[in-house]
Amino acid sequence: MENNKVTVKIFGQEYTIIGTKSREHIMKVADYVDVKMKEISQALNSGPVSSIAVLSAVNIADDYFSAIERFQHLEVTNAQAEKNTEHYVQLWEEAKKSHIQQQEEIKELSSQKEQLKDSFETQLADLQKLLEEKDTEIKKLKEDSARIEGQIMESSSDMVNELEAKYKDLESSFFDIQMENIQLKGELDRYKKKME
Repeated sequence: MENNKVTVKIFGQEYTIIGTKSREHIMKVADYVDVKMKEISQALNSGPVSSIAVLSAVNIADDYFSAIERFQHLEVTNAQAEKNTEHYVQLWEEAKKSHIQQQEEIKELSSQKEQLKDSFETQLADLQKLLEEKDTEIKKLKEDSARIEGQIMESSSDMVNELEAKYKDLESSFFDIQMENIQLKGELDRYKKKME
């Protein structure tokens, strides 16, 4: 890499710094050291430059280690965040997979529901048709029953009339026979008297 040569002013003294960093970076670092030394100088109300330089170096080192600690803490936090992110991504994937599975189950249940509905409607139509057929049969049976009952009533009325006529004939014949019987008894009695 190309070296950069930069002249900077720190605590009133000019220094030439050569480094691989950019000119802007070198100047920013020099300005930071200058500010720190001026802060220490004001806090000490003057003092030897070497003491100010050492205390500034200690303060800069403290800032450096604090920054490292913050960085390490951020690394740990970032690692935990990445771990949490992976965990949440895994949960998301599982939830997505579960959602897809539930959607498929819902689709399957809807399909089964439609099939059951179609089957039920077919069975219901068959039952309604059967019921209509049975109603027709019952209606026909009722009509046949009424017709047969009418025929029976008509037939029984004729039979009753015929039987009544036969009964009258029998009654008349019975009367005639009784009369004959009485005559025969009378003749028998007369005959018996003649025989005596």
